[in-house]
Amino acid sequence: MAKQPKKKQEVETTGHEWDGIQEYNNPLPRWWLWVFYATIVWAIWYTIAYPAWPGIKDATSGYLGWSTRANVAQEIADADAANAAINERLASVELTSIAGDEELATYARSAGESIFMTWCAQCHGSGAAGAKGYPNLQDDAWLWGGTVEDIHYTVAHGIRNEDDPDARYSQMPAFGELLDEAQIEQVVNYVMSLSSTYEPQDASLVEAGQTVYLDNCAACHGDNGNGDIYQGAPNLTDAIWLYGGDYETVKHTVVNSRFGVMPPMGGAELSEAEIRAVTTYVHQLGGGE
Repeated sequence: MAKQPKKKQEVETTGHEWDGIQEYNNPLPRWWLWVFYATIVWAIWYTIAYPAWPGIKDATSGYLGWSTRANVAQEIADADAANAAINERLASVELTSIAGDEELATYARSAGESIFMTWCAQCHGSGAAGAKGYPNLQDDAWLWGGTVEDIHYTVAHGIRNEDDPDARYSQMPAFGELLDEAQIEQVVNYVMSLSSTYEPQDASLVEAGQTVYLDNCAACHGDNGNGDIYQGAPNLTDAIWLYGGDYETVKHTVVNSRFGVMPPMGGAELSEAEIRAVTTYVHQLGGGE
């Protein structure tokens, strides 16, 4: 007689049942379980060996003492040590002689660009082209002078800040409190006539505006509107306007004045070598005198 086929043995269930659905008792392979247990052991070891558990002020340091911050600090210290000699040389030579020393100038420009991107680009832009209220460092219009010595002083001490007693300082009066509306309209039209960028809104007011200008503005901007770098007074005859040269913007400037502030980079922020490096970089962008 033919052998009867064996019935396929049913897998036992765990005894759990829900809505008619039973759970089979299919244990995981042993190798999978051992790998899983190994990952648990490895995770516990990792949290003990490396910084892991957060605390109130900081995380556990781990018995290996490993730290990304310490690694970065060490790399910075190594870089500083490697550049110590050339930085000392950069900080000690005459400012005007840096450009003539090819090795020193190349280093200063490279280091200065990195410093500029870190400390200056937020206001002056990554390409140093500036923005409304922030000077373009690529042109030849410098409120306080564009020689390497002038730029160095500006970077070190800043402008109109309260942190450095040697900061460059000037203040334009708010003429809205000193002149009436008619005089303001006259002087705004006169100022616009000095530059070829915009046409006066009302040419008939230009002549009267000249008188208002000479009485109130010429002391800083000069009789001809050419400005004064010793007072930080801009040239009103060129096509460069820090805040804009249209009628409404010039009127706003006359009525309310402007008071841009630049923080000092000397002292705690940058070393003398770093100040000279960024000075060299800015000076060679194209607008340095």
